[in-house]
Formats: sequence, structure tokens, C-alpha cells
Amino acid sequence: MLEPRTEPRAQLEATARRIRRDIVTSTTRAGSGHPSTSLSMVEILTVLYFGGVLRYDPSEPHHPERDRFILSKGHGAPGLYAVLAEAGYFPTEDLSTLRQLGSALEGHPNMCRLPGVEASTGSLGQGLSMGIGHALAARLDGHSYRVYVMVGDGESEQGQVWEALMYAGNRGLGNLTLILDRNGYQQTAAVAEVQPLDPLQDKIEAFGWSARTIDGHSLDEVEAAFSWAQSVQEAPQAIIANTVKGKGVSLLEATPGKWHGKPIPPDEVEKALEEIGA
Repeated sequence: MLEPRTEPRAQLEATARRIRRDIVTSTTRAGSGHPSTSLSMVEILTVLYFGGVLRYDPSEPHHPERDRFILSKGHGAPGLYAVLAEAGYFPTEDLSTLRQLGSALEGHPNMCRLPGVEASTGSLGQGLSMGIGHALAARLDGHSYRVYVMVGDGESEQGQVWEALMYAGNRGLGNLTLILDRNGYQQTAAVAEVQPLDPLQDKIEAFGWSARTIDGHSLDEVEAAFSWAQSVQEAPQAIIANTVKGKGVSLLEATPGKWHGKPIPPDEVEKALEEIGA
């Protein structure tokens, strides 16, 4: 039986700092990538992988009873890679090969090349549908695993996301949890300027989901949200996490719209790492 990995609070905080460090250093070394959208999801993934939630075993990445995590906003790959390395799926040293020719750490996650990646993503809007497929398979095969899918708020403008919300709600997929990383910005502008989402929680609940809104950078609130999600059996659950794009690095936080898809310049890395505390 797979067991989730549970770290004490102080260790979780240290893990989050290391993940932020690895996001910054790997993208700057690569000279490309999406550090800002990766930094907004650190606390969520830290609790998911190391806070007693996700059941997984890096030595058996295809264990049939493993819980699944799908990063639908695939451009956040540097964050996923940092977490998978921390979890033991591959050596942390491999993070330095991000986006290099021949590296398994591609610009977007590739499930055919990297253990721990459950879906090849990057074409926005598709991840929740993939998660529904996993959740339905668990039901049909009699497995107990749960499926977690992270979607970006800008990504939520895709119509396929809303079709998936409708389908999962109608099917009562209680083993499916959506995490919406609401960092407020997409490639060209603030989400509220391009396509306002509010009242977001009301809309999701109208599709038959149970939903709650949290501070996505509070380890306490993130832990409580995952505990709540696991207690809901009759409906899929949505965790709307209010986050900050570029969290932890003042350069990125100050002008998040400017830094979409841009690494931190080498001469700013030392300051960024000092701010992170790593």
C-alpha cells in the first residue's frame, strides 16, 4: 500500500525554499522558461507532495494505485521538475539541463521522457479532461487512487475547461480535485482585463462541484483544503488558490505582467536567492 510522504512544518518550509531556489537557478541557467508562474504554485505542490497528501513511490512511478498529479498549465514545468527532483524521481543535478538539447526536462512536461510526469501538457485547457480520464479509469478498474489537476486562471478561459467541469460534476467524480492557481496574470495582461472570471467559486459550484477559496501561499490553508477535498466523496472538489505570480522574488512580484516567460537575469539571481532565503 502506498503511503503519502509527510514532513514536519519546519521541513516543509525549508522544502518550499529549496524548490523556489531550483526554479530560479534552473530557468536563469537555461536562459528561458517560466519562473514566475512556477513560483506561484510552490506552497501548493509542497503540501501535495510532502505534506501527507499524494500517494507515490519514485521507485515505482507507474504503480497502479499511485495518486496522480497533472499540471495542466504545462509552462509551469520548472516548478514541477523542481518538485519531482526533490521527491526523488531524478537527481537534483539534472535540473541544470532544463531546456537543453537532449534533456528530458523539456520546456513543457513530457510523460514519455520523465518519470513522475502523468500527462504531456502545454496546450492549455486540456489537463482537466485528462484528469477526468484517470478518475473514470479508477472507477472502472476499482482502484482507490485520487487525481489532482492544476489549472491556471488565464488557462480557464479555454472552453474545454468548462466542458470538463460540466462533465465531472454530472458524473460525481469524487476522486477528482481541481486546483486553480489564481495568480492573476496571463501572457498578455491581467486575467481580469482579458476575461474576468468572477464569481468564480459560484460558477464552479453551479457545475456540481464542491469548492472553496484559499490563500495559496498559506501552508495551513493549503493543508486544510487538501484535507477537506479528501473528505468529499459525492462530488469533485475545486480548490481556488489565490496566489502571487513570481511569489518570493520582488523583481517578479512588482511587475508580474512584464516577466511572463522570462527568466531572472543573472545579475539579479543573488538578490532573488537572498529574498527566498535559500
